[in-house]
Amino acid sequence: MSLIFLLFGIGITLLAVELVVPGLIIGLVGALAVLAGVGLAFSDYGAQGGFSAALVAVLLLAAVVYAELVWLPKSRLARMFSMHTTLHGKSQPPVAEPDAVVGAEALAETVLAPSGYVVVAGRRYEAFCQDGYAAAGARLRVHAVDNFRVIVTAV
Repeated sequence: MSLIFLLFGIGITLLAVELVVPGLIIGLVGALAVLAGVGLAFSDYGAQGGFSAALVAVLLLAAVVYAELVWLPKSRLARMFSMHTTLHGKSQPPVAEPDAVVGAEALAETVLAPSGYVVVAGRRYEAFCQDGYAAAGARLRVHAVDNFRVIVTAV
């Protein structure tokens, strides 16, 4: 009987760890431990004991899943390890507004062969040169805006 409880305890603990640290191996070993406990209950106590052990295993697993997904996120421990602030920033440069940049003069910040970066009215944008090549420092004119980049041509 104590071996059945030990296998259940190990199995449920490993399945609980699997919910937090995914990787399949820990959960697989936990599931096998629970199944071994149920199998041992069937062999030692017959069908009645085996089905009772299987029911206990399902109820324990449901309790652990409930605790980890519903109760634990609301606990003081989870709040201690959770972030409470949000960083405001962007990982991408701003998208050019067509009305503000089309027709404006641009300065090639990098070599455009045919893509690179230009500066238009003090703001840096990704650019595509229709002429195929523009040296760094070249004066260009914004011809159009395409999705996330400006289309430039030589002046």
